[in-house]
Amino acid sequence: MKCSKCGRDAVLFQDYSGMHLCESHFTADFEGRAKKAIRKYRWISQGDRIAVAMSGGKDSSALLHFLTKTFGERRDITIFAISIDEGIRCYRDMKPVEKIAERYGVSFHAVSFKETYGFTIDDIVEKQGDRISCSRCGVLRRHLLNKTARELGATKIALGFNLDDEAQSVLMNALRGDTETLVRRQVPREGFVPRIRPFIHLPEREVALYALLNVEGFIEAGCPYSKNALRADVREILNIYNYRHPAAKYALVNLGEELKGNEGDNKTEPSICPECGEPVFGECQACRIVREMKR
Repeated sequence: MKCSKCGRDAVLFQDYSGMHLCESHFTADFEGRAKKAIRKYRWISQGDRIAVAMSGGKDSSALLHFLTKTFGERRDITIFAISIDEGIRCYRDMKPVEKIAERYGVSFHAVSFKETYGFTIDDIVEKQGDRISCSRCGVLRRHLLNKTARELGATKIALGFNLDDEAQSVLMNALRGDTETLVRRQVPREGFVPRIRPFIHLPEREVALYALLNVEGFIEAGCPYSKNALRADVREILNIYNYRHPAAKYALVNLGEELKGNEGDNKTEPSICPECGEPVFGECQACRIVREMKR
């Protein structure tokens, strides 16, 4: 097929727009939409120190490429990478992630569950089984990422979440009946580093293509425990529905944004966990998991 804009060979067909795009026009469209999201949400400002949460997969690697390409020459903005080793055998390897960071000329900081909490995700699976390993991992990753980014002076944490991830999150919260999360806006709160998601309106397959075209050596293997996550079921359901209704994921993300525009519990201030010293709302879930593992 030929590009709808210039007649060159197309590398992508956008089912939701009806356009075929060549590599050049795909890249321009992709980066333009990511920049539009940054402008819309005012995610990046003068003087920002942006910590890119790097797993080494397609999303985070594509994000690092985009951010360094777009902001790398600005002296008033600093970009660096943080990678978290959850301790999953034959899956998490820091060396490829560090090489990607080095290739883009950004400093690389690795932290691990083992060093911080005294155990790994493999240890959790061995003791508690793999049915709830993803929820445990998510809590501990968020806790450690925020702590590390704050200690390194980050003003923003950049996540590689794409349109599919965001749509899945909205649907997951709806299926759980989690009204509080659906309507909670992200507002500045002491102790929490604000998170930005430049790829929020870009489909996963387009992020994957952008990574393939621009990044060498990113990790393609998925986590061996992810099959048990609710997200895996929701991803399958949503992909089947989206095949017949190509705008479904955009509709869910827009719904999520509309709901967050309503008045939710946005005035509650965090307390400080007496065990780890991190800001929390209610009980510190990370410390609860640590206590469970010590029993």
